[in-house]
Amino acid sequence: MKFIPTSFPRTIAVALCLASAIFFAGCKSRGRVLEVAYVSGVQANLRDHVAAVYEKTGVVKNGERVEVLDHDRHFVKVRTATGAMGWVEQRYLVSEEVYDRLQKLIADNENDPVQAQGATRNDTNLHVEPGRDTEHLYQISSGEKLSLLKRGTAEKPGIVAPPSRSAAPGSNPQNKKEPVPVIEDWWLVRDSHERVGWVLGRMIDLDIPLEVAQYAEGQRIVAFFVLDQVQDGDKKVAQYLTVVTEPKDGLPFDFNQIRVFTWNVKRHRYETAYRERMEGVLPVTVSQENFDKEGVLPAFVIRVQDDGGKVTERKYKLNTPIVRRVLAPGEQPVRAVSRKGERKRR
Repeated sequence: MKFIPTSFPRTIAVALCLASAIFFAGCKSRGRVLEVAYVSGVQANLRDHVAAVYEKTGVVKNGERVEVLDHDRHFVKVRTATGAMGWVEQRYLVSEEVYDRLQKLIADNENDPVQAQGATRNDTNLHVEPGRDTEHLYQISSGEKLSLLKRGTAEKPGIVAPPSRSAAPGSNPQNKKEPVPVIEDWWLVRDSHERVGWVLGRMIDLDIPLEVAQYAEGQRIVAFFVLDQVQDGDKKVAQYLTVVTEPKDGLPFDFNQIRVFTWNVKRHRYETAYRERMEGVLPVTVSQENFDKEGVLPAFVIRVQDDGGKVTERKYKLNTPIVRRVLAPGEQPVRAVSRKGERKRR
């Protein structure tokens, strides 16, 4: 009996070939994800191809997550969460590692006490660590409200302080000082979107209350706190703790003086209740505590470092208009300058 081949296997083969072609075409159009990146520029166009003349296929914005599909010199092919695909310049992207480091900053400093409030004077970046050349992701606009958490320092790239003047005739040339790097102050901040990062100090204007800012006496106020409020007639007036330092960057301490301003309800004016000099480090913490017969009073803790870098805490209480140290058991009092009722010069 002669065998007659059927067409059924051929039909199946054709079907399988078509299915495979569709599958691989789909895979090719979807693209294999090489890595994940984030947009660090304010905004960037997606291009249909890498060329001087191109069609725009979409737009990506600051902080947006994208999938990287391909690389071509200074350009990267990406896909957005909405499915838009195109080429974007590499300089507008940062790695997932940078994003993760910023997320860790948020988590690590979630409960840090705020040292001052401020606002950006220009558009600026949130860096993962102090330094102009360090990685950044988020950009914040001019006038953005910030909470200041910590101070840091970093060298200004490519800039050194000028050397000292030439030594006098006959002096030892080895005594001539060499140029030293210029050190800048940075602040760890939290913005209105709860993002945390480092911002160059000179980019921030502190929202210092005018009633205490006028008493800076040429010093730089680095932190300020409302201790409590007192009633004066039909209004309540805040009493302040201010933390000040010399008006220059790069110092080995965060501040070198504290001042407490209380309100004289009889004379209707601020007066310096207390001041003390020390080399201190942030943060300063402020609270309300129960001091037995004195009742609940404002209290604050200052952290002071010695010549060896060891940091110790000093606690104070305000029983208006008197500020006193709260000594721990066995602690010896530290001599300080107190000017009760002193009227400040304007």
